[in-house]
Parts: sequence; structure tokens; C-alpha cells
Amino acid sequence: MEHRVYADNAATTKLSSRALNAMMPYLTDNFGNASSIYTEGGAARKAVDQARETMAQCLHIKNPSELYFLSGGSEADNWAIKGAAELSLKKGKNHIISTKFEHHAVLHTLEYLEKHGYEVTLLDVHEDGLVRPEEFEAAIRENTGLATIMFANNEIGTIQPIQELSAIAKKHGVLFHTDAVQAVGTIPVNVEELGVDMLSLSGHKFHGPKGVGALYLRKGIRLPNLVHGGAQERGYRAGTENTAGIVGMAEALKESCEVMEERNIRLARLRDKLIDSLLTIDRSRINGDRVHRLPGNVNVCFHGVEGEALLLSLDLKGVAASSGSACTSGSLDPSHVLLAIGLPHEVAHGSVRLTFSTETTEEDVDYIISVLPPIIERLRAMSPLWERIIAQDNT
Repeated sequence: MEHRVYADNAATTKLSSRALNAMMPYLTDNFGNASSIYTEGGAARKAVDQARETMAQCLHIKNPSELYFLSGGSEADNWAIKGAAELSLKKGKNHIISTKFEHHAVLHTLEYLEKHGYEVTLLDVHEDGLVRPEEFEAAIRENTGLATIMFANNEIGTIQPIQELSAIAKKHGVLFHTDAVQAVGTIPVNVEELGVDMLSLSGHKFHGPKGVGALYLRKGIRLPNLVHGGAQERGYRAGTENTAGIVGMAEALKESCEVMEERNIRLARLRDKLIDSLLTIDRSRINGDRVHRLPGNVNVCFHGVEGEALLLSLDLKGVAASSGSACTSGSLDPSHVLLAIGLPHEVAHGSVRLTFSTETTEEDVDYIISVLPPIIERLRAMSPLWERIIAQDNT
């Protein structure tokens, strides 16, 4: 059997057996509508309520009613940003602050708002992929109503100083949202300590099912309704609850939090082992800060290599990887994240993202180490760009 290594867990993760087992009753016998008042509906409602409490405990949310179930991270980002922008506009504030390397669910939402009269400032994230709090504070104006800054970057894995940033926002009366899709279930997330007003998450990033996510919305912030219709999610989002998905997401988050400390120590060791090995390849570079980084994220560029050819070559050798955000994997353009940290187009094109999960083994990493360098050597041997790089060195 062909050796396969799945190293694209930032794109999606395998559904855990615990999550699947928790979901099964609500996919079969307990199929009732959670908004119905009869016995079958009551059983589904109890499961949804328990899932909300479980996730609130994992995220240190004091009031479970501040957590709203949605279809995923993109929907949560859209609701938080569009809704908070509308609230701010009512107070005469039409300026929003974000960063240049946000997920497209944020950036494209901001582009939409710009077309509707809002002003947007995108902060630099520098070569290390980190936001500078002092630059964030300097960007705040009298008409700034909202800031949205991701917790951990989906491509290069850098972790932002969210607690410090949200404190600055609070000092200036600015609503603060964080896209925590890559952080929740991967690293500790304490909503009370962070002090954020809104936080987005998605179940399939931490071994839960696809098509379900949530938004933490601090009590007292009344966003416009996301979907009009029924009274589900306290009237904010109409539509029959995805009971099985919600239950599976909650169980996956609980499981992830239980194993997080031990798992992250192991993944950080495997991450550093792989980075150290790949950096021995000529003209390679790690993207993003090595310290403030998710434990299972490796993002490396190789000069003189085209990213698509690299991914296809890895796949032929049994390694599933990415060159950037999964949502743009069909694009031949270089990653906007890598351009944001200052990489030239020709270097950004030669990137690979390898991301780990609970199931990643030492053998998996050793296999990647064994197959990747020969692939780089072969691709460079065929690359006119690499020939020019070598020729320039010899002049």
C-alpha cells in the first residue's frame, strides 16, 4: 500500500471517532427538530444546550448564551464584521482596522464594506508575521468603530498578541473581533482573559465535522440578525439547528482541550525537527516567527521552485500539503500572506505549508524529510529561474 502522509491539517482535519460517536444518535434515532416542543424535539434541544455549555467551558466563556452556532468560520467572520460595522456606523464611526494577511473571509468582507462607504486600514505584519500593538494603536482614529485581527494565521501560523490588542481597542472604545479559526482547539483560548468582543471558530479545524462553527458575541452587543426567519439562536440566525454537527463540534473541542498540552509539546518538537531539516536545503527560508507560532505549522519557501509543481510532486510521493490557504488552492497567484510579510513574487511562489494534527507521527515527519529534498533538487534542475539565480551568484 502506498505510504500517505496527510500534512494539511490547517485546511481541514479528520473527524475524530469520539466526535463521530457523539453525532451518530442525532443522525439516526434522535432526529427531532430542536425547536419543536414534543419529546423528540426536547431531546435534540437538550443536546444543543449541553453542547453550548461544553464549548463555553472549554473557551472559558462565563455565559454559554454568548455562543451562537453557525455554519462555520466564514459565516462567523461575515456576521461579526458586517454586523459590528453597521452598529458602529449608527454612532458615526465608519473606520475599520485589520491586517494585510487576514483570511479572505475577512479581507473580502472588508472589500465589500469599502464599496459601501466604509474606510479600512490594513496594518503591516512585518517579516516575522506579527502585528505591532503600537502600530495598531497609532492607526485608531476618532471614527474607528471596529478592529478585526486574526488570532493565528492560517498560512504561516504566527500567533498575534490578541489580549494586548483587545485591551488597546477597549481603551479607545473600539469593538474588537478576532478570527480564531486556526487557534481554537489548537492552542489554549480563554475568552475572558483575551477580553475580545467577538471570536469566530470552525469545527472542522479541530477534528469536528464540516459545516458547523460558532461566534462568541459578548453580552450587550446587539448585532443585526444574520438570517431572518425563525427564532433559532435567540432570533439571530434562523434555520433548523444542525444538532448532530453541533454535538460533534462540542465533543471534538472537549477532546482537543483534554489532550492539548501533551499533544502540543510533541507537535512543536516535530515541527522544529522538520524546520531544522528543511533549512539545511540551499536557498530555503522559514516564513513567520519561530517562537510565536502554532505548534504544528511549518511554512517554508524554496528559491527557484514553483509551488504547484512542488505540491504535485509531493502528492505523487504520498504527501498531502498546501502552498497557502485552502480556500485559494486553485489560484496560481502567490500567497497574499507571503507578500504581506515582504517576500518577492518569485520567492513566494515556491512555498509549501505542512501542518500537523494529533495523528501526525514521527514516521510521517521522517518520511517528509526523506522525500522533499530530492523533489527540490529535481525541480530546480528543470527551472530556468534557478539557472538565473546560480548564474547571478557566479557573476
